[in-house]
Amino acid sequence: MNPPSSSASSPPLTPERSTCPSQPILDAKGQEIRCALSVNVNKIALVRNARTLDVPSVERLSEVCLNAGAHGLTVHPRPDARHIIKRDVAALSQLLKSWPGREFNIEGNPLHNLMDLVNEFRPEQATLVPDAVGQSTSDHGWQFPRDLDVLQPLVKTLQSWGVRVSLFMDPNPEQMQFCQRLGVERVELYTEAYARGFLQAQSRSGAGEDPELLKAAVSPYIETANAAHACGLVINAGHDLSADNLRAFLTHVPHVREVSIGHALMADALELGYHQAVALYLAQIPLLETRP
Repeated sequence: MNPPSSSASSPPLTPERSTCPSQPILDAKGQEIRCALSVNVNKIALVRNARTLDVPSVERLSEVCLNAGAHGLTVHPRPDARHIIKRDVAALSQLLKSWPGREFNIEGNPLHNLMDLVNEFRPEQATLVPDAVGQSTSDHGWQFPRDLDVLQPLVKTLQSWGVRVSLFMDPNPEQMQFCQRLGVERVELYTEAYARGFLQAQSRSGAGEDPELLKAAVSPYIETANAAHACGLVINAGHDLSADNLRAFLTHVPHVREVSIGHALMADALELGYHQAVALYLAQIPLLETRP
């Protein structure tokens, strides 16, 4: 499968750049689905960096993901360059120019190396994450009102570059009003707590999920998604989402427009290959008419 031309019949479509939330999201079969899948390719680069011969190729496997129907690509270049490096960002930015309708999302701390990369490559979306230098993985969201003053000028700068801004946030409905005050377009809900709760719900039940434990796992996200939606924010989600827990999350949590998944998808790709792994994850996203 080659990159789609502008006349392709039914290419999967991604969310709006900033102002058209009604744009449909399609799977590889042309069916309208609840949210978009952005594949985080950090772990491909992590494996690549263990040697010096550019194997595996971040660009090549990213193209496999796009061929399989992924709606976009996500990277999180860190200051220590442990996985994604600048030349990866450049290569993926160029690759996506051949895939109209697919989006590039660059994540990171705007107080570290993010702003220069976004300024140079102008992705569709920048996700601002309050990581510390050397932190192993993202583990918390921004805290308001504490972080308002530092983020406000950075958000304005990003938006002046034509880049949509998403804030990495814990599932706390009271925080959404501050995101609205900042004028960002989106929030990404940090979903590790849900993933842990989902595992507990499975381990307590001999068949399927324990309904009470599952309710406890999704309730903070339902409340936060509703609060965000009421504030005019679009909801993304990510971190420890997997083929096992994705459908339950999207079935119960409303208004989710995009999920960003890397670690679990990479683990499944070791068994299935990237093309089949992306197809597996797309199959977990409910069709648009599916409701809880």
